[in-house]
Amino acid sequence: MSSPSNTFECRWQASRLLLAAYLLAQLFALGALLSLDLPYSSLGVLVCLAHAAWVLPRHVLLTHRSSVRGLRRDEGGWQLWSAARGWHGVQLRPDSLALPLIVVLRYRVPGQWWVRSICVPADSQAADLHRRLRVRLKFSRRRWLAPE
Repeated sequence: MSSPSNTFECRWQASRLLLAAYLLAQLFALGALLSLDLPYSSLGVLVCLAHAAWVLPRHVLLTHRSSVRGLRRDEGGWQLWSAARGWHGVQLRPDSLALPLIVVLRYRVPGQWWVRSICVPADSQAADLHRRLRVRLKFSRRRWLAPE
């Protein structure tokens, strides 16, 4: 029996379902702000629009250079890919989630203390690639170690 390969790579694209969910949440937030008689509701509307301007290109539409669009595992550990940084090492966190409809990657960049997240919905990849990503995240050995 041969030993399993320790290399894995996958990439994803923008998800229509994630875009629809985000726009629906924004619609509810803006509707609540506009229907309530609050003294600073116009400030809340501006905050919602600023959030959309920041989040849509970076995390939903994946059009910004810093958008993370790939994950790989090799002998050096886990790495993420973005157009701005190329492949860079990260440490996956134990609270990452791999479900049939969505994968939530929680990671920390070495040298930074805060944890970041990426959502990879099922419609952003081919079905077999999404399944392999979920299996790799659930059963990979040493998956929570910091990159070497």
